[in-house]
Amino acid sequence: MYATPGAIPALPPPEVIGGHVKLGFDRLAGFKFNAPDYDPGADPAVLLPAIDGQIPAEIKQYDGRKAILTGYMLPTKMDGSLVMEFMLVSSPAACCYGAVPAVNEWVVVKMKPGAGVPAQLDIPVSFRGLLSVRGTLEGGYLTSIYALAGESIAAP
Repeated sequence: MYATPGAIPALPPPEVIGGHVKLGFDRLAGFKFNAPDYDPGADPAVLLPAIDGQIPAEIKQYDGRKAILTGYMLPTKMDGSLVMEFMLVSSPAACCYGAVPAVNEWVVVKMKPGAGVPAQLDIPVSFRGLLSVRGTLEGGYLTSIYALAGESIAAP
């Protein structure tokens, strides 16, 4: 992608639809990100600022904003036949059938209680919700830099 962590290409401002900024992976994954190695003893107070420091200001400005994101659903938590949590990835080849995506090529989506959605695999799907842009560590692993508190499916 790009030679320097934090470097991002100039893109036109994203469209805003009904108060939600429409962001694509061209923007979210448009910079090089060096994920830290697994370290179960890592101090989050030290590691998280280093992680968040790699995210360009152009991307950080969307933290806490309502957003529409489009990608491919990889369900991780179900409630009966409805998907409650999933990874929204940039490519249908990501994860299971191709190369492991970079951490800025996925968004962890957790649907609000009662807002589960049917699984929609192998087709691009758009979701509305509140976007979080910051590193998340679990058990010594960086699990995401993007999270979406999912509200509903959106028109693509």
